[in-house]
This record gives sequence, C-alpha cells and structure tokens, in this order.
Amino acid sequence: MTDNKPCRRELLEWINVVSFAVDDVKLFLDTHPCNAEALEFFNEFEKQRVQALKEYARYYGPLTLDTADTEADRWKWINEPWPWQEGGC
Repeated sequence: MTDNKPCRRELLEWINVVSFAVDDVKLFLDTHPCNAEALEFFNEFEKQRVQALKEYARYYGPLTLDTADTEADRWKWINEPWPWQEGGC
C-alpha cells in the first residue's frame, strides 16, 4: 500500500475553498438559524474542512493548533515552509 502525498498547493486551495464556504454560511446562519438547508450545507463543508486540515497536518504539519496531534507537534509548523511560500508540489 502506497501513501500518495497530495499536492500541497492544491490541498491549501481546497482548504481555502471549504473554509470560505463555512465562513460564508455561518454569516447566513446568524440571521437564518433555522434554515435546514443552510445547516446541512454548513455541516457538510465543516466536515470537509476538518478532514482537509487533518490531511494537510499529516503530510505537511499542522496549520492550526487543533490539528496538532501531540504536545510536541504544536510547534512543528515552524519547521515547515509557510503556506504562502513556493515549493508546494
């Protein structure tokens, strides 16, 4: 079984897409908290966002503190290239 490493740039782009979707629908839910379709959309994209952040952390180190697996991993991100630096793929 091989572990195919995803393209860093593509994974960051996907994290941006799902993060934007989650943030945007959160604003809508502030004024429409009982909208079932928006809640379903939020739950689906939040799940995809969390999965993408975990996948990024697995291959490239944590982007957020909540994706650090252990106490020692919390500062691992400092050893990796910053997300906006070249060398993504």
